[in-house]
Amino acid sequence: MTRHPTILATSGGYTRPERGDLAFAGLVHHAVELSGTTSRPKVCTLGTAGGDQRWFNAFLAQAGTAAGFDLTCLDLFPMPSVEDVEGHLMEQDVVWVNGGSVANLLAVWRVHELDVILRRVWEAGVVLAGVSAGSVCWYRGGATDSFGPELRPVTNGLALLPYDNGVHFDSEARRRPTVHALVEEGTFGETHCTDDGVGLVYRGTELVEAVAEVDGKGAYIVTKGGDGRAVEERLEPRRVG
Repeated sequence: MTRHPTILATSGGYTRPERGDLAFAGLVHHAVELSGTTSRPKVCTLGTAGGDQRWFNAFLAQAGTAAGFDLTCLDLFPMPSVEDVEGHLMEQDVVWVNGGSVANLLAVWRVHELDVILRRVWEAGVVLAGVSAGSVCWYRGGATDSFGPELRPVTNGLALLPYDNGVHFDSEARRRPTVHALVEEGTFGETHCTDDGVGLVYRGTELVEAVAEVDGKGAYIVTKGGDGRAVEERLEPRRVG
């Protein structure tokens, strides 16, 4: 457990190994470091945003074994895969949320009261982390392709962090202009964004640093300027992993 509620919100965390299908990259390992564990790390992944695909769970299990993690996958389809969801999450060092549809993720989580449970887990000191949808979910909202190819805002995030979020800022051409437009029209407030391979670390609700598992990438804070136009401030990440 950490001394302060901690979130690592990312646009990364995975890589392709020489052997196997998936490996955990520097950002996942940094989430474990943030937990401060000195024993075999307990990491629970949630694949709700992708529909709890069992083949991807198998890839994650393989990656967890290679990393030396005690890894579990919490599935919600067709029913929760553990009897005591909150108890299981409270036992973890890190909860890592995979990408997919953040809109669907939020709807399903609320059906199972994960919105309430995850706040308690965060407050207890378990590190919350994730990629893409697993980043946006911790904020008030963010830009998403959950509804179709054209990006739209989702504004009903868990709001553990009092900001909005933009992911994949350098790899998907529509991301940056969409976030700028949503900030300018007032749909989003201060918006924290990441290039692929970059994460943002929060202690409580305070942004403390940007970190990266690859070189040459950035993080950004987008706000509305006095003239009503979006203003983007680049943050230089610290290399981890």
